[in-house]
Amino acid sequence: MIRHFDTLYNITFCVCIWREPFPHYESLSSLDHYNILRLLRKLHVQVQLMSEVYLVYAIRLSIIYIAHSSHETCDTHHHLSFTCPAHDLAKMCTTNHLLVLPRPSSCYKSRSPIPAPTEASFTSTFGALLPKAIYITTPHGRIAYYSLHVPPAKRTDAASPRVLLVHGIQTPAIGLLPLAQNLRNSFPCTHFILFDLYGHGLSETPYRPHTPDLFHGLIDTILDHLEWPAAHLVGYSFGGITAAGYAATRPTRVQSLALVTPAGLYRSTAMKAEMLVHDCTDEGAARDWILRLLEGGKPRVVPAGWRARVANGEVVAAAVREWEMQEHAGHAASVVAIFRDGGVMDSAAVFRQASATGVASLVVLGELDDVGGAQDFADVGFGNVKVVGGAGHDIVRERVREVGGAIGEFWKAVWMTSEAVQW
Repeated sequence: MIRHFDTLYNITFCVCIWREPFPHYESLSSLDHYNILRLLRKLHVQVQLMSEVYLVYAIRLSIIYIAHSSHETCDTHHHLSFTCPAHDLAKMCTTNHLLVLPRPSSCYKSRSPIPAPTEASFTSTFGALLPKAIYITTPHGRIAYYSLHVPPAKRTDAASPRVLLVHGIQTPAIGLLPLAQNLRNSFPCTHFILFDLYGHGLSETPYRPHTPDLFHGLIDTILDHLEWPAAHLVGYSFGGITAAGYAATRPTRVQSLALVTPAGLYRSTAMKAEMLVHDCTDEGAARDWILRLLEGGKPRVVPAGWRARVANGEVVAAAVREWEMQEHAGHAASVVAIFRDGGVMDSAAVFRQASATGVASLVVLGELDDVGGAQDFADVGFGNVKVVGGAGHDIVRERVREVGGAIGEFWKAVWMTSEAVQW
């Protein structure tokens, strides 16, 4: 009789190619997915993709757990069969079986972009809150945008203002929908565009460094596609520093700049250096640390009853982020890459350059947020700052009326200088 406790996981699986996912996969909880992937990574299971990641693979996973106690021998066999989309496999194909995107200083072989989920997958979970997605194929991957057109009854011969909203890291375009709707109610003759940044929502993930120029080029592509010579930019969080950087480098394409709790003033020296270096020894730990940091230092919690709230037309950001983690093959890697190289940190010079262009600007901050205070932004040239008392970083959804009101007053002051504008 064996007198000690022993645990053995014997994992066997076969890879088969299918065109559609099996329902078994949908029945697994996010915790199941997470634990299975962690287990495979821990045991250094090597996964070889047999075809393009556009296909869905069926994996039969048998986990045999054998426990020996000091008093008896008990063999317990647990068999779990499920199907796993190719994007889950892709997460395990590089260092520590996670998808890790190239860094700016690295040499890397060009690869196809990592595909995004389908619109049907999104709407089956969150309904048709957004307008139907419109796609643009860029040099770095396909992206999705959403157009809130001017209603025909509101159209005039006057020039309609054009607004492009740039969302933050993790939560995609739908996260800015409440603000866009609020602004649209106040400015019904304005054309609003939301879009999913690379690696978010329904946009693909480019296999290349996620530096500011990648996202500035994306804004160029969208404006060119829309045939907009210029637009009013609204940027939230990471979208704020991205919009500021765009104004700094392309001021003639920016008519005004509204930044809501913009990232960029965080200092990398305050972060864990080992999580930011090029050759991180444990990319899994780095990813977990970054994702936890972005959730306010806590694990992401999807609130109970979120489906009923979504059915009532509410945007539940935590549920959207969880959906991306499970359904978007390149999302987590994009988040890590943006956090490291996208300008989230050490970008004070970018703000100074943007303010020096003379583009009319507004910064809206939450009193309790840690992106920086009014004086911090005044120090980099942004003197027009509004602070919403008692608000945190999620201000674009939790305090929509105040944020929309501040931007609306700012726009009225800017747009009144142009008699041709009908807002």
